[in-house]
Amino acid sequence: MEIKVLGPGCPKCHEAEKRVREVVAELGADATVAKVSDFQEIARMGVFSTPAVAIDGEVKCVGKVPSKAEIAAWINA
Repeated sequence: MEIKVLGPGCPKCHEAEKRVREVVAELGADATVAKVSDFQEIARMGVFSTPAVAIDGEVKCVGKVPSKAEIAAWINA
């Protein structure tokens, strides 16, 4: 599983990345977490508001920091 946290590095983007990493660790999920801050790559994914989270290329959340419960549900789906 590949999880991407999309955002330029603002406080909300850092919080989203921190939560994703925490949930991956708590669940013991077999996932890699990558931070994407390149605006062109973010736009290619169809994201125009950050932070955003994508799992295996599918955008799950845009423009907000997801809750740990939301992240866990996406990983376990």
